[in-house]
Amino acid sequence: MPAARESLLDAAYTALTRRPWSAVRMVDVAASAGVSRQTLYNEFGSKEGLARALVRRAADGCLAGVERALSGPGDPCERLGATAEWMMSAARENALVRAMLTGCWSERLPSPVLTAVPSSTAGPAQRRADGPLPSPGEFVSLVRDRAVAVLHGSGPLPPADTAELARFCELAVRLALSCVSAPPAEGRVADLLRTALPRRSTA
Repeated sequence: MPAARESLLDAAYTALTRRPWSAVRMVDVAASAGVSRQTLYNEFGSKEGLARALVRRAADGCLAGVERALSGPGDPCERLGATAEWMMSAARENALVRAMLTGCWSERLPSPVLTAVPSSTAGPAQRRADGPLPSPGEFVSLVRDRAVAVLHGSGPLPPADTAELARFCELAVRLALSCVSAPPAEGRVADLLRTALPRRSTA
């Protein structure tokens, strides 16, 4: 039941913004979502399963935002700048995204295992949630590879050498992650990228 699942994840995240994850009770999450506690356990299997699904949804939402930013208008540097701005915004608004990007999981947050675990239910959504979660280094690789695929051949043209473009994109993503930890002044991300990236990648 996708609607119940999303309602439960929304309720769990709302509860997490108000109290540490250790103090979030399954019965309260179910009541807030307007479903039975049994429905909650049927969907996620356990509190750990709920936590993994919550983090997976945050990760998927962040990657979807990255995809939109990379596919937007502008030259390659502008799109990489938009991607960095999105990552900063997502990290400000969602503590789970910030923890995923930085690897810093506070005591208030669930601490999911990054490697895959046996699926707690037969549902495809939970099987995906129980799959491996990206570490900060893996996130860099995911975004770098997607940026190369989107930006290669775009105009103004980035370098024809895909390996060189991959290095530029990785530099941009790592700069973006540093901005998540230490945000620059508003609107400065694109300027930083244009300064940091070799001229051939942005001209």
